[in-house]
Amino acid sequence: MYTYKEPLIFVLSGKAKSGKNLIADKIENYYKNKRCIQISYAFYLKNYVKNIYGWSGSEEDKPRELLQKIGIDLIKNKIDSNLLIRRVCEDIKVYSYFYDIIIITDARLKDEIEIPKRLFNNVVTIRIDSIYYDKKMTIEQMNHITETNLDNYDKFDYIINDFDKLEEILSKI
Repeated sequence: MYTYKEPLIFVLSGKAKSGKNLIADKIENYYKNKRCIQISYAFYLKNYVKNIYGWSGSEEDKPRELLQKIGIDLIKNKIDSNLLIRRVCEDIKVYSYFYDIIIITDARLKDEIEIPKRLFNNVVTIRIDSIYYDKKMTIEQMNHITETNLDNYDKFDYIINDFDKLEEILSKI
């Protein structure tokens, strides 16, 4: 009844406001004849913050510092260092029966790249290096581990610093 599809999994990484969601949309558009879904590590984290603090989920009033603190200081350091990664990987296992393309839109830490590569076949990692950034971020937010952990990571399959090169990269995959 259900058949595992062995999906192509993209793991996107980049700093805040670097264009990760834009690239995810472009990937989805490139594969418009396939079933695609975008998922994120922050999905569960954002739901916790919405439920606990009443945040609306709006990008305009995103409590970035609170998200960073709950994600790292509480969840990663006190509860389970791989909780959010495991949840996304469990989602991938379910979605793999229904989707051809799965796009993780927000890898910020090395384990968020390496664990999916260990668990699944057909994983492509892309770093988005952009001149754009969130000008509203504080120095503390910009220096947070979720913004810096992958700065010197050298195991990405592709690095994009020109959005126009994406289609060329996708044609090779």
